Amino acid sequence: MITSRHICAVIPTYNNGGTIADVVRRVAEQMHDIIVVIDGSTDDTREVLRSLESKLTIVDCPKNGGKGVALKKGFMKARELGFTHALTIDADGQHLPEDIPLLYRAHTVHPEAIIIGSRVLEQENMPSKNTFANRFSNFWFALQTGLRLPDTQSGFRIYPLGKRLHGERLLTARYEAELTLLVFSAWANVQIVAVPIRVYYPPKEERVSHFRPAYDFTRISILNTVLCVLAVVYGLPRRWWRSLWYYPFFSLYLLLFVTPVMRWLQLRYGNTEEMNVRLHRFVRKYVRPLITMIPDAPLVEKGAEYSDKPAIYIANHNSQLDILYCLSISDKVTLVAKEWVLRNALFGRLARGFHIIPGSQNKEVMEEAIRRVAELGYSVVIFPEGTRSLNGDLQTFHRGAFYFAESLGLPIRPLVFRGFWDVWNKANPHIGPGKIEVVRLPEIGQDDARRQDGYAAMSKRMAAEYKIQLDQIANPRD
Repeated sequence: MITSRHICAVIPTYNNGGTIADVVRRVAEQMHDIIVVIDGSTDDTREVLRSLESKLTIVDCPKNGGKGVALKKGFMKARELGFTHALTIDADGQHLPEDIPLLYRAHTVHPEAIIIGSRVLEQENMPSKNTFANRFSNFWFALQTGLRLPDTQSGFRIYPLGKRLHGERLLTARYEAELTLLVFSAWANVQIVAVPIRVYYPPKEERVSHFRPAYDFTRISILNTVLCVLAVVYGLPRRWWRSLWYYPFFSLYLLLFVTPVMRWLQLRYGNTEEMNVRLHRFVRKYVRPLITMIPDAPLVEKGAEYSDKPAIYIANHNSQLDILYCLSISDKVTLVAKEWVLRNALFGRLARGFHIIPGSQNKEVMEEAIRRVAELGYSVVIFPEGTRSLNGDLQTFHRGAFYFAESLGLPIRPLVFRGFWDVWNKANPHIGPGKIEVVRLPEIGQDDARRQDGYAAMSKRMAAEYKIQLDQIANPRD
């Protein structure tokens, strides 16, 4: 059971009297709050819902307005009740409510994103018209936004109900409304995350469908024509504007200001510790603002206060922005990075000035390098995942960081990052909106009970702790 009270289920229904009871019961096993929008049903849907023991909020529309209208009314009711997110699921039994935790888990990782349950397009009993309609829709969505999604027609989704939901005012009445929400949100660089789900298609004689092929395909074709025109004059320029502003500014700032000043510091003070400290102070003052200047992406920091004594920092790794943040933690901090960073012609020498340690070395060499910088008073940032996550999910924690902390007798300072991936990630070159959160967990000293079982157990324990923390950050009202 999902205990979070910031999210509710919205179930639009039109003449689904034969399936709605089963769908509601199974959704109620997964979630506390359910809103059912009766879209002018003329069958026994109302009587069936009244007979259920599940606690429901019912929005009863006397006339059938279509799925788009039903969704809009459901979202309005959800906001009125104080919910920040809505999970939508069809009332025909096609989606399996038992898969709600899959979508919810993706939501905890990407709380500002739209989460889509992605169906398998070819399976038993799936109508051929559904397969064609989905591929048709996927093609036009890719053309209009530059993004590829495996299933743009699925009604099994989680929507943010705040300013991250775009296009709601322009919703059309029928099935194409859900495509409109995706397209306008994509133009605003809202992340859209697809999660594989199961799906059930009953035999043809048991199937209830309100899709009218000729009429609805015509409506969808007209809508796609309009969206293609809007994509050229509005959508794609809007999608690019953050990147077109930030990338040149970021590059010119580094090339014309940061790099020359850092190089001057090296020439002025030579290869000395004074030069290294000045480099770090310069980064904290003039490079850290590169994170806070990203449009519509506020940075929030909270948690424990750390001393300046040497330690091993650990953090989940989502984005290039993680590294900028880590280098600005204190005047004496370095990190373990890929070896190419030190060989880079543009900033390799600067990286060496920061005492950056290549992660491709064997354990003994890395241990000695960390020992050497720790004796100089430096802390070392290590990403236990080893590389940036492609989808923002927490990856397997390797043991190296915990081994070095144990063998060198250094405390561990855990940093939990959320939102860096949503703003700028490895899979999507565009700068998007989001909320960047950094939580500093309490320092784990040598005498901490969590370290008594050794570094291998500590690695597993911290991976589990990060999953808990990421879920709590996503659901602050819980």
